[in-house]
Amino acid sequence: MSWSTRELADRAGTTIKTIRHYHSIDLLEEPERAMNGYKLYGTRHLVRLLQIRRLRNLGMTLAQIAAMDGPGDGFADTVRALDAELAAAIERQQVIRAELADLLRHHASADVPSGFESVAAHLTDADRAMIMVSSQLFDDELIQDIRHMSTTHQELDDEFNALPSDADDRTVRDLARRLVPVVRAIHEEYPSARDPATFALGRRREAMTTMAQAATDLYNPAQIAVLRQTHHLIAEEQDG
Repeated sequence: MSWSTRELADRAGTTIKTIRHYHSIDLLEEPERAMNGYKLYGTRHLVRLLQIRRLRNLGMTLAQIAAMDGPGDGFADTVRALDAELAAAIERQQVIRAELADLLRHHASADVPSGFESVAAHLTDADRAMIMVSSQLFDDELIQDIRHMSTTHQELDDEFNALPSDADDRTVRDLARRLVPVVRAIHEEYPSARDPATFALGRRREAMTTMAQAATDLYNPAQIAVLRQTHHLIAEEQDG
């Protein structure tokens, strides 16, 4: 007994279009034809279609399935490659699930970079944005140092965060002076903070100009003035 293309498609749980596509890429053997030109499909065609569907359900591409039909240990090689891909995908998904769990546990928002969920509550919107930008520009070593700094060095953070944009020069100078020992301690504990450009993933100059622009956009003028004066005072100490 033989079947038409429609009958084969129904039995294989596929479509006529799919069968024709498999023919066009030599994945399914062309059947014999009747005197009237109609295709005559048999059991081997049905088995082949079921085999293809099984392999597709396992995640194999049509190109991989076609490659298995050649000489050599094609099937085993394809299965090993697919297994490795799945293992990597599962690992990525587990990492994502862990990050999602941290976001939920700490009630963090979408602008909290990975690894900073536990300290998100102590960060301002500007801080989180700066860290997000930093994570794009610098390597993991520097980002991990920033995370540790966020948990161990919070002196004067509240005062800095509350500084109004129209703070007078005296207030700015006073806060900068009191920040000097804090920043000095950070530099001693985290050498990466002294020269972050060294840890840039791309061009150092581009990374630093991007960070400077981000800081200007995210912090108010008085806060920027404090940061500049703090680093100026530290530089004077080092020169002296």
